[in-house]
Amino acid sequence: MRFYYYWIAVIVFAIDYITKKIVATKMELYDQISVIGNFFLITSHRNRGAAFSILQDQRFFFIVITILIVAGIIWYAHTNRNSGKVWLLTGLGLVLGGALGNFLDRALYGEVVDFLMFNFGSYTFPIFNVADSGICVGVALILIDTLISAKNEKSDKASQGEDKETNEHEQQPV
Repeated sequence: MRFYYYWIAVIVFAIDYITKKIVATKMELYDQISVIGNFFLITSHRNRGAAFSILQDQRFFFIVITILIVAGIIWYAHTNRNSGKVWLLTGLGLVLGGALGNFLDRALYGEVVDFLMFNFGSYTFPIFNVADSGICVGVALILIDTLISAKNEKSDKASQGEDKETNEHEQQPV
């Protein structure tokens, strides 16, 4: 399917938008709904910063950076659209959808709606949303593609070196 990575971005964006709207309109701030005991809770939370609440209240900074990142992702995806790199393009689509989802919240409200909360014993993982998940999974897929590409380049170079040695030995006069 042509330009499937944009469809992935649209799906991540739509799921993120819908889930954030449900949480923002149906729950009071800091309300919690247990999904799996105390391990997984839906929690109405707002974040004015980036991941793990760093750089709080830097709205303008995040808007500018996100615009640059989105432009870069679109350019890079377009450049690689015919490369056959499914891991890369899928990852870029996930990151793009997540970046746009959080961008919309920041641009409109100055904060991001977070609601997925996981507890591991006494440790609570920072609360996040669908957009954050898309970004993290997308980055992981991009890293996998990078590792696969590096491995393929290494084996290509090794086989070219072997071919060169074989050709040199075959062409020598007896």
